[in-house]
Amino acid sequence: MRLTKNLLALIVLAIGAVWSLQGIGLVGGSFMTGQSRWLYIGVVAMLAGLAGLIWANRSRG
Repeated sequence: MRLTKNLLALIVLAIGAVWSLQGIGLVGGSFMTGQSRWLYIGVVAMLAGLAGLIWANRSRG
């Protein structure tokens, strides 16, 4: 189960990174390219992915 949570969090983190890069125009080929809105959405997705990684790997004490 821990592996599944980590993979899901990493996928969300990677998608957020792609969206952010498209938002600032570094990755082209999409309607999102150059739209600053996608930079912010990507940052939120990356933060959610990071929070998911922390949650998946916290100690159960």
